[in-house]
Amino acid sequence: MHTMEATKLVEHSLKQALTKLVVHLFGDALDVRWVDCYFPFTHPSFEMEISFQGEWMEVLGCGVMEQQLVNSAGAENKIGWAFGLGLERLAMILYGIPDIRLFWSKDERFLKQFHVPHINQKIQFQPFSKYPPLINDISFWLPSEKYCKNDFYDLVRTTAGDLVEKVDLIDEYIHPKTKRVSHCYQITYRHLERTLTQNEVSSIHRAIQKSVVRELGVEGRF
Repeated sequence: MHTMEATKLVEHSLKQALTKLVVHLFGDALDVRWVDCYFPFTHPSFEMEISFQGEWMEVLGCGVMEQQLVNSAGAENKIGWAFGLGLERLAMILYGIPDIRLFWSKDERFLKQFHVPHINQKIQFQPFSKYPPLINDISFWLPSEKYCKNDFYDLVRTTAGDLVEKVDLIDEYIHPKTKRVSHCYQITYRHLERTLTQNEVSSIHRAIQKSVVRELGVEGRF
């Protein structure tokens, strides 16, 4: 996966400038929203999500750099930004590509769509048949310390690789007495070249369950 990362010393709004950047790329008809998040060395931190094919898709993470980092660069009178743009996700929006894994596909039905004589020629992805998905849910109590759902998304991708098509947070529950928070995620598994079996997916799903407890300190509700 490819990311364009940058920092900049500025004197105005981070959200405003990055919103203008996305509008410049795709026009002002897009629905954009900002979500609070956590990243090391920036505070506050945000993610930009764009409405794409009926769902919200994160396209960039950003934040205001901690002042001690800015000061160490000799720019005490400036504010520092840090942000990263997901290039494949921007291309998904630009060309209407529904599945990020297609960027690593060698399927000629995909590749031939982008063989054009001129770089500025408009392209709209034409979907082709896929194998059926298998969908499993996972629920767990969040730890008392800071939790970021992106850490879970990264863990799922690391454990299951390209077999994961998407991960959606489908429910958030707060216990009325203990005030503990529970998340339920829906994981969609799909192979690009064949039909998955439930035994295959169950094995991978169990590995994710073990990893999320071990790596993120959650309490499983499996």
